[in-house]
Amino acid sequence: MTTPKFDDLFSVRGKVALVTGGSRGIGEMIAAGFAANGAKVYISSRKVKACDATARRIADTYGASCTSLPADLSDLAGVKSLAVRLAEREPMLDVLVNNAGAAWGEPIETFPEAGWDKVMDTNVKAVFFLTQALLPQLRAAAQGPSPARVINIGSIDGIKTGTFEACSYGASKAAVHHLTRFMAARLTRERILFNAIAPGPFPTWMLSTGVGYGGKTEGVDWDAVGERSPSGRVGTPEDIAGLTIFLCSRAGEYVVGQTIAVDGGIVASA
Repeated sequence: MTTPKFDDLFSVRGKVALVTGGSRGIGEMIAAGFAANGAKVYISSRKVKACDATARRIADTYGASCTSLPADLSDLAGVKSLAVRLAEREPMLDVLVNNAGAAWGEPIETFPEAGWDKVMDTNVKAVFFLTQALLPQLRAAAQGPSPARVINIGSIDGIKTGTFEACSYGASKAAVHHLTRFMAARLTRERILFNAIAPGPFPTWMLSTGVGYGGKTEGVDWDAVGERSPSGRVGTPEDIAGLTIFLCSRAGEYVVGQTIAVDGGIVASA
């Protein structure tokens, strides 16, 4: 029997990673985790100045490579633009994290078509078409010693009924979870491994708006928000980056087509 090798079991050093929605929140946490662990990181978000500033901050903080590629992924023009600009810089893409997302809160009785379309276009359509556009780079990376990875960021609201009046959000995230399984079934044999992560509460702009803080992440009583979780806290950057890095390292190579909740036990206790 071959002696198992446990060296660099959780390493992502030298991998090329693209994180969409990477200028803040969970996307920034994941991008920072990859950069801190030696990956070459690209981040994308709709707001140019915010994307540029976050890329500089991550690069300076961790002495790492982090490049801003701003794009609006709510339409196909933005999706294609991002794919082209990434391909101009990198012939291979080891990791694609589809994190860019949108939400719309409004009661069922008045929920508008615009709110439905915005959420579905950003959360589901962009995930599929960006992955499609980057298949050449993912396939090139998959020819190397390690499979390529695609991590789709869903939500526990796609597993259980959400607490907020956001009709299209939970539906979009459930679609992301199933799309992950579908893509895994089609592309695992090409050594492109798909998994989804379903976050619970994290200290982000999106959650802040939902709990009445208007998008602020500083000066928020996150301890009070976290009391609703069985773990008694909200998630941290280490929690979300740690799971993502595991899935993209040798340690996670046999985990395929799964949706993993990182929520402090909320789904388990629902």
